[in-house]
Amino acid sequence: MASRSLRLLLLLGLGLLSYPDVSGISIETDIKNVKAEEFKEAILSCKHKFSKGMSLRIEWKKIQSQEVSFVYYNSEFTGDLRGRAEMLNTGIRIRNVTRRDSGTYRCEISAKSEEGQHLGEATITLTVLVAPATPVCEVPSSAMTGTVVQMSCKETEGSPPSEYQWYKNGVALLEKTGTGSARAANITYTMNRKSGTLLFNTVTKNDTGEYFCEASNGIGLSQKCSVKRMQVDDLNVSGIIVAVVFVALVMVLCGLGVFYAQKKGYFASKKKTNYQSTSEKASLLCSLVCLKNFMYLQSSLDL
Repeated sequence: MASRSLRLLLLLGLGLLSYPDVSGISIETDIKNVKAEEFKEAILSCKHKFSKGMSLRIEWKKIQSQEVSFVYYNSEFTGDLRGRAEMLNTGIRIRNVTRRDSGTYRCEISAKSEEGQHLGEATITLTVLVAPATPVCEVPSSAMTGTVVQMSCKETEGSPPSEYQWYKNGVALLEKTGTGSARAANITYTMNRKSGTLLFNTVTKNDTGEYFCEASNGIGLSQKCSVKRMQVDDLNVSGIIVAVVFVALVMVLCGLGVFYAQKKGYFASKKKTNYQSTSEKASLLCSLVCLKNFMYLQSSLDL
């Protein structure tokens, strides 16, 4: 047992002697967080202080969640960067960057010398800035005074996320801050620049107008949705009362008419089937008259 342990120790010692010493070295980068606009270029720097005579091995990797993939390996670029990236000493220049290039990159450099193997690495984060797309706006075409109305504006392409500004009749709406000019303007709405919503708790006829929204994030040009008109009208109370009374009178007259006809025997017939058929026709006619007047009431409510 002792001899076996001795043999294992000897093998371990020989194994350590067969590998050169490995020591860490300092790798630096000019900018750890690089930001570049989409379709422009980005430079990821990676600097070392090795002497020129040393043999260097350079590798670049991209880290995504739990996955690590090679970007530069064995003196050539791989994957999406092939054909649009080049080495700047030990750094990288990426041309025509896209949003898919965003992520964390790691520069790894190893060098051999008489003293042994030297290793070092640096991590750089690349964020590709994307201009906003045309936002999608939802504006109701009509509303009744006193009701709650909410408009929405959203786009999902921009990076960083866009902020939103609403306009009415070509004039920018003020944010409700509770102080200064916004307070003096007696604002009846709430505008959320982050989410893009415009909320009227109690809409009035003064809110009638043409609305549109603008999305911007400081990258490229701001984008606008198409202009949409909202018409706010008062509730036609008198019209509703007249319609209700009219429909009620028609229903009463219709019922009285059917009752009178049955009492006088106008629906009577020698054959029971003919009586039932005539009675059903009269009831159907009465129902159609009531339905027509109900539709008239509904149109009055819409006004």
